Amino acid sequence: MNELALSVKDLTVSFQTFAGKLHALRQVSFDLYQGETLAIVGESGSGKSVTVRSIMGLLSKNTLVEKGEIRFKNQNLLDYTDKQKEKIRGSQIAMIFQDPMTSLNPTLNIGSQIIEVLEKKRAMKRQEAVEEAINLLDLCGIPNPEERITQYPHQFSGGQRQRIVIAIALAGDPEILIADEPTTALDVMIQAQIIELLKKIQEEKQMTIIFITHDLGVVANVADRVAVMYAGKIVEIGSVDDIYYHPQHPYTWGLLTSMPTPDLEGKLYAIPGTPPDLLNPPEGDAFAFRNEYALAIDFVQEPPFFEVRPNHYAATWLLHPKAPSIEVPEKIKERYNHFEEKIKRGDIQ
Repeated sequence: MNELALSVKDLTVSFQTFAGKLHALRQVSFDLYQGETLAIVGESGSGKSVTVRSIMGLLSKNTLVEKGEIRFKNQNLLDYTDKQKEKIRGSQIAMIFQDPMTSLNPTLNIGSQIIEVLEKKRAMKRQEAVEEAINLLDLCGIPNPEERITQYPHQFSGGQRQRIVIAIALAGDPEILIADEPTTALDVMIQAQIIELLKKIQEEKQMTIIFITHDLGVVANVADRVAVMYAGKIVEIGSVDDIYYHPQHPYTWGLLTSMPTPDLEGKLYAIPGTPPDLLNPPEGDAFAFRNEYALAIDFVQEPPFFEVRPNHYAATWLLHPKAPSIEVPEKIKERYNHFEEKIKRGDIQ
């Protein structure tokens, strides 16, 4: 295992709202290692974006960080002042947002937006910054960067705008890159291109990446490890192989089964019910009311993490030694066979 790049411990975050306290994150813990890609997956509202915005120090004024640590270079980022956060934001830790049109300034040409980062974060002189901006656009797959550097965001396609946002994120030469659902608004072909670009950049720059997505289908080709989030908690974490071939939490089973693929027959599966109200989190396992395999204890006591194998953990009472033996759903076994066939054909590397 590589050296530790970032460590999140017991992060508990809530929002003060007119309706009361919304418990957005509940004791979230994970480690991020240098050079790896950690994917954080889950439904909308599960806490993925709040987690990475906590790391970036981009939380709203109604946020209450109740406890926890975010350790980076032996320092707790939660203790940083706004000025200290600004110093590392965009330089040591950078973020790609979901919608490039809200990330880019429509009144400035793209060159100005990249050059501004280079001048502020890397103290480059103007001409040096212009040359580096052209290099970054070329690295990110923008054709004719020397000519297009003076163009404006509306003159680029959606996929190209996302590439420009990636170039801006890279301009500060960060050690950690956070990609918050960077492919959601793009078609499948462009999604694949953006993922390949991120993999190429990671290999060239030895960068560490946190990849946020609600789509497990994207994860297989981009991540080394996967953390599955539900109702503000991580419920399972392990390698890509662990999550795809040996999932243990019923929520992970549901996510895998609900993945649409053109070569699997049958009606598209949907996890029954809706996520819990985090203004009033339920007792016990938050997934219990949607879980057809729930035990009586799930409704009264929250499960701890059980170790499935080294570095693979799941928070489900089904892993308790006294729990009844539950067979992995047949649909998940079909999914195994499906992915094995894709690997044999070379569709998944």
